[in-house]
Amino acid sequence: MNLLTFLQATQIQDSIANAGDMVDGTVPQEKTLRVIDLIMNAGTGGIIIIALLFVMLFVALFIYFERLSAIKAASKVDSGFMNQIKTYIKTGNVDGAKILSQQSNTPVANLIEKGVSRIGKPLDDINKAIENAGKLEVYKLEKNVSTLATVAGAAPMIGFLGTVIGMILAFHNMASGGGKIEVGALAQGIYTAMTTTVAGLIVGIIAYIAYNHLIAKTDKVIHQMEANAVDFLDLLNEPA
Repeated sequence: MNLLTFLQATQIQDSIANAGDMVDGTVPQEKTLRVIDLIMNAGTGGIIIIALLFVMLFVALFIYFERLSAIKAASKVDSGFMNQIKTYIKTGNVDGAKILSQQSNTPVANLIEKGVSRIGKPLDDINKAIENAGKLEVYKLEKNVSTLATVAGAAPMIGFLGTVIGMILAFHNMASGGGKIEVGALAQGIYTAMTTTVAGLIVGIIAYIAYNHLIAKTDKVIHQMEANAVDFLDLLNEPA
């Protein structure tokens, strides 16, 4: 019974409020928050910072997809590649093994080619040559990946810088207004300034996730290179 009474009272209050709005001639309107409005009202400094963040986002996405494609191509190794190499080495066909490695054109094949070209020299020299070739291949795989780490760290700071600038301008306007500044105008300046922090965090998070994903993919290729290099060295250690 009490619940029914409460609901009836609530309905009466809503009816009275709606009637008051109709008497005043005003219709309640829902305010919408559009991203484009926030950007365009952010002032010259805010627009420049957001534009810079968009450029950083474009660079981060370009590097991510370009490196992801390169890493996927590098990880594709024919399952029978090492078996063919072993067959060539055991039969003494060093030139055949070298040609096969050159045709494959993958990081694993480049390491094997470097080792094959050193056959006949001490095993330590072969191992050293493979290690040096491996460092070069890793450098190729990680090309421009460090830029993603830079974007991931710099984007949130740049966004925060825009917010600080916006807050300074908002409080400057309040001080210049002699204490008569409207609360709505101040709020507009504050939440507009905060959009730079949001944009910076979004760009930073995307770049951070992209960076770690590429590092994980690169580690798998490095492990693949190390495993095949060990197999090749074990092959050379086998008794004739």
